[in-house]
Amino acid sequence: MDILLLSVSLICLILLGAPIALAMIVLPTIYILITDAAPLLTVPHQMYEALARFPLVAIPFFMLTGELMNSSSVTRRILRLSSVLVGKMRGGLAQVNMVASLFFAGMNGSAVADTATIGTVMIPTMKDRGYSAPYAAAITAIGSTIGGIIPPSIAMIVLASVANLSVGALFAGGILPGLLITFMLMFVVWVIARREGHERGEVAFSFAALLSALSAAALALSVPAILIMGILGGWFSSVEAGAITAAVAFFIGAVAYRDMSRKAVIQALSRTVRLSGSVFIIIAAAGPFSWLLTRLGALDLLEAWLGTFAGSPLAFAAALLLIVFVAGMFMDATANIIVLGPMLIPVSVAAGYEPIQAALVVVVGFLLGTVTPPVGVCYFTAAAVAGARLDRTAIALLPFITVEILVLFLMLLVAPLTLAIPAWLGLL
Repeated sequence: MDILLLSVSLICLILLGAPIALAMIVLPTIYILITDAAPLLTVPHQMYEALARFPLVAIPFFMLTGELMNSSSVTRRILRLSSVLVGKMRGGLAQVNMVASLFFAGMNGSAVADTATIGTVMIPTMKDRGYSAPYAAAITAIGSTIGGIIPPSIAMIVLASVANLSVGALFAGGILPGLLITFMLMFVVWVIARREGHERGEVAFSFAALLSALSAAALALSVPAILIMGILGGWFSSVEAGAITAAVAFFIGAVAYRDMSRKAVIQALSRTVRLSGSVFIIIAAAGPFSWLLTRLGALDLLEAWLGTFAGSPLAFAAALLLIVFVAGMFMDATANIIVLGPMLIPVSVAAGYEPIQAALVVVVGFLLGTVTPPVGVCYFTAAAVAGARLDRTAIALLPFITVEILVLFLMLLVAPLTLAIPAWLGLL
């Protein structure tokens, strides 16, 4: 009864518009005040414990890297490179949106940041070329999920810190699923473009144009290259990688390209502080909320129910994805990763899956929640930028969400998809 009341209270608070962080702090506080089950200081103590993890220091560095890159001409150079790669492909601008999402994924690791960065540039252009506002919003929102899968990924850093996993192994394991999702989403865009008669790309692909675009974007592409090689090669930790890439991003914009003003740097720092604060308040709030779920036995009940499907890989995969998908519909991805991640990974391991494999499914699944109603933050952001109705944007998202769910099944049933690169690099 307590668990049901807690669930209903949380959903009601969220649907009434209460910030998810506030809801997760208020409910444990009210529980303690009514039951006197623990000192009231338990709430701030659990908030502190949730934040007292060194890998989390990398988050503001990665956010600053993305903001600094966006404050220079990097966005324009990446979009040009994406356009050259797409060539005359059907659904040209929508395809450029997807390819650009892939490139930006390697710079900031944030789905929300990708939505805002790409959406403000691509959505107005897509609308001018005849794409409907809901479809342009859907393309931008679903493409942004790639930002949390391709390294660096803030979601992976958070999960690694709460589940005691290797950040490098998670980063390496996310490469193939991220690429597969990108290509499958591009295929869906192509199918829809043929059916709806969407435009083709403006410029035919040529190696001369590709070399020119690569040359113009080479320094920008060095940031994810330094990051990935440094972490996967064991040269520096995720925190050190974040600091180094932020410094490199500043050098590229201020010195190499010389198009980053002092005002732009200050604005980038200001946005980083705000974005980091929004992430860390959710991480902190998840501490007491997770404590409350443990206290009530809710996590134990969920773990026991999921464990009953361990004998059938397909049934277990369906049950796991059901939990992840439903939780993602009502709670922020970061909160879900902290609250449910440490429970879902051990029960998946007990069912025969590798920890990295299970962790990546959890990350991708919860990131999918950022584009699903009723509280998907990327879904709302893209629809707001496009000026699109939420119901029509949700309908336009359906084929793309279906593709990502299919990839989640493949990640569970085909282990090499997530484990091949970490094993090759000796990270397992």
